[in-house]
Amino acid sequence: MDLCVTIKGVSFLLQTGMGILGNTVVLLAYAQIIYTEPKLLPVDMILCHLAFANLMLLLTRCVPQTMTVFGLRDLLNDPGCKVVIYAYRIGRALSVCITCMLSVFQAVTIAPAGPRLSRLKPALPSLVLPTFAGLWLLNMAICIAAPFFSMAPRNGTVPAFTLNLGFCHVDFRDNLSYVINGVAVSTRDFAFVALMLASSGYILLLLHRHSRQVRSIRRSQGGGAETRAAKTVVTLVVLYVVFFGIDNVIWIYMLTVAKVSPVVADMRVFFSSCYASLSPYFIISSNKKVKAKIVCAAEQDQPSTDNQETSDK
Repeated sequence: MDLCVTIKGVSFLLQTGMGILGNTVVLLAYAQIIYTEPKLLPVDMILCHLAFANLMLLLTRCVPQTMTVFGLRDLLNDPGCKVVIYAYRIGRALSVCITCMLSVFQAVTIAPAGPRLSRLKPALPSLVLPTFAGLWLLNMAICIAAPFFSMAPRNGTVPAFTLNLGFCHVDFRDNLSYVINGVAVSTRDFAFVALMLASSGYILLLLHRHSRQVRSIRRSQGGGAETRAAKTVVTLVVLYVVFFGIDNVIWIYMLTVAKVSPVVADMRVFFSSCYASLSPYFIISSNKKVKAKIVCAAEQDQPSTDNQETSDK
């Protein structure tokens, strides 16, 4: 195994391991919160679903990619490729959609009350689950073509207009299908990114204009939690947009060539998965509920460890 392959394999392994660990910890923390609290705030429900979507993305894309880099072959047959690629496409789509949803919901939450918002704000908790269902149905419909183009790798030369993922091939057969798929996915992504940027910009504007009012609300009504949540949302949006930009620059390049180099495809996979790997650590560091559950679990585990050491002595 040469140096380049080793570096690539270690990079994917670290990214995958960190991402799966972080998102699993967030999901377990929220499972404990759901068990101990009557109901979650809309932002907490969205963050929990975001961690699930990111975990789904990592398991269906980064895990087989890492195994392929380290030389494992014939991981999936044709039906397996269709299921994995479809699940990956949905997970990736949900990641951008739910980040956008998080930004919009937080913007509505901290917006000054008006005639329309005064009716909308109390209804936010009841809108979360229907919005989740709508996003799942939307992305399942948009990604429905993925299984038809996915197949296990074939021996020989990779045909034109085929994405060689290593563990699977996505064969679009002709330039028209290749471009239509790319345009459809990019249009959806850019629409949701534009909406999340607009709502995040509105959040920043509110925080800037009403900093004194926010401090007053924090002292009298506990508004500090909303401010911290808003800053977390903006941080997640900035993180997503950075990696989204890199991902789409590479994707646009891939649309302009008939045969995509495996190195270029690997670069896109790595950068497009960075958000899924890093976002749970921002959630853990900024969300007091999640952090408290992790600290509590660590403290509960410490006495059992100490008792075990004492008994050994």
